[in-house]
Amino acid sequence: MEKSDGKVALVTGGTRGIGAAITRRLLEEGYLVAICGRNPPESPVTGGGREAEFHAADIRNAEEATALIEAIVGRYGRLDLVVNNAGGSPHAHAASASPRFSERIIQLNLLAPLHIATAAFTHLSVTNGSIVNICSVSAVRPSPGTAAYGAAKAGLLSLTTSLAQEWGPQVRVNAIIVGLIETENTAATYGSEAAQARIAASVPLKRLGRGEDIAEAVLFLGSPAARYVSGARLDVHGGGERPLFLQIVEDEARGA
Repeated sequence: MEKSDGKVALVTGGTRGIGAAITRRLLEEGYLVAICGRNPPESPVTGGGREAEFHAADIRNAEEATALIEAIVGRYGRLDLVVNNAGGSPHAHAASASPRFSERIIQLNLLAPLHIATAAFTHLSVTNGSIVNICSVSAVRPSPGTAAYGAAKAGLLSLTTSLAQEWGPQVRVNAIIVGLIETENTAATYGSEAAQARIAASVPLKRLGRGEDIAEAVLFLGSPAARYVSGARLDVHGGGERPLFLQIVEDEARGA
């Protein structure tokens, strides 16, 4: 793929985890990258001799999302790529989660990407830019303990295909369905090292994913190599999660 020197990208939630990995890879590829969050990163996010520019914003608020986009375009004069990465959810049982908790999760994982996308549309139309929505396997299989999150990510997949229909050919819109990924919170998510090893062994590619794996997929979807890709859902999950019933059948056959 050709270098993207001079192109401008926004990565929401680009201060840590998958977002920081995406940011570093885009910087290495020559993008000028803006990142946002409610709090600045502990240290600058850098790559390729460049540093991402941080903007404080709560993008659950439509006015702040619009102000963020306008600040980036005002700073750089253009916008070529938006990566809607900000999201996530703590574990919470649906029956005991407060209405406010559920609303905030849906705001972050569904409404915030919509606010950013609609604010960016006019500017992306000028550059024939693209949007990449970072989704999750929780959108396409049950998500017990994070029901509101899974529902919001499923909505984001629907939003992806709808916007691709509305906004083509000016703007391409795609989604990445992220599988089981190592982050700085791996232990909190997957448990002990022994548990992590068992989970990794259950994935066909025999390891958990890394932020860099998602970053490479973003780079492809935002590049001219994906010029005829819009409304797509790219699975980046190492082959997917093994169905539980198969393990039960094998355990029964062994008398476990």
